[in-house]
Amino acid sequence: MNSIGKIKDQNILLLQGPVGLFFKKIGKQFLQKGANVYRIGLNAGDELFASHLHYTAYRGKPEAWYDFILHFLKEYKIDKIFIFGDCRYYQSLAVNASDALGIEVFVFEEGYLRPHYITLERHGVNDYSHISRHPKFYKEITLKNIPQAKYSTPNPICNWSIVIAYYFIAKVFSFRYPHYRHHRNFSAIQEFFFGIRSLMRKVLYTRRDNKFLPKIKNELSNQYFFVPLQTHNDFQILQHSGYGSIEKFIIEVLESFALYAKKRIYLMFKHHPIDRGRKNYKNFILDQAYILGIEKRVIIVHDLHLPTCLEHAKGTITINSTVGLSSVLKDTPTITLGRAIYNIEGLTNKNISLDDFWANPQAPDKELAQKFKYYLIHSTQLNGNFFGRMPDELK
Repeated sequence: MNSIGKIKDQNILLLQGPVGLFFKKIGKQFLQKGANVYRIGLNAGDELFASHLHYTAYRGKPEAWYDFILHFLKEYKIDKIFIFGDCRYYQSLAVNASDALGIEVFVFEEGYLRPHYITLERHGVNDYSHISRHPKFYKEITLKNIPQAKYSTPNPICNWSIVIAYYFIAKVFSFRYPHYRHHRNFSAIQEFFFGIRSLMRKVLYTRRDNKFLPKIKNELSNQYFFVPLQTHNDFQILQHSGYGSIEKFIIEVLESFALYAKKRIYLMFKHHPIDRGRKNYKNFILDQAYILGIEKRVIIVHDLHLPTCLEHAKGTITINSTVGLSSVLKDTPTITLGRAIYNIEGLTNKNISLDDFWANPQAPDKELAQKFKYYLIHSTQLNGNFFGRMPDELK
């Protein structure tokens, strides 16, 4: 990917970071390369997984954060700041302060390409990304071999253990950070409950949903449209979609399908695995489908093999999920109803409405799709994981 530039003798700030040891590890790497590394934590969970060398705890009120971070950036002459996500309250204001001072901002996020990748971009990610949305830019790229990604999927039980430990410590010692405002629900007990329920549901759903696989590969092949649901409280929905809730998206898709899709075609909804322990839209979808008289044409799954769902779909409808990009790379016609970095003419059905998509879904340009993937890997993706294998580029 693009170089993060000079490290030696640079003053680098790591702000909060993903849950776990990832920022502690890259901070150690930057120190070994001769940088001066600072870390700001916003709660006791951050402190638990941070090196105490040059660690600063922010215990002030949210309203005072911008002045604090602006002063910190000036006082320590910060050259580069690394954050995780750019829509959270503290992170977004840190980006604004850094931009005002001409400081380089690098944003980590989950991978645009899954699995085995994480994202690192200058300036911003997702709809705030600066990568080109023009097909001509990618068509002019000389396509070379895309390297095989090294396996980087961590153990899910290890993931949950780290997450629960983070939330537990943050809650127990919340008195040390009395004004902290989290971007989501901040309860260790709830996270533990959701984690246990998610594991139980995965066993149940996988066994039940796998019965659909023979049908998908045979009589249902190319006879259904696929709708991957996204995490209900993700910033992709709250910030970059125009919907504000998954329910609004579901209603729009069902109403359009009822009016404009052929009667012999089915509609398949798949739940997001992160929401497995938190949300179940099955009854909501069936109730809405019943009102529209299409309940017999709607299929609802949770843990069905995603690549198989995409390969046999007549088309994919998403808000802005990375599943939409996976769909494009599977050569499946795709339409996005929110703002997505891959919503590019020739990749998605960008210039038609959802109502028209049912009757005339257009497959992506295969060469353009491969060039887009090649560019993403070399400019924004790191082969690694926040909970497991560190990317070679950061070692």
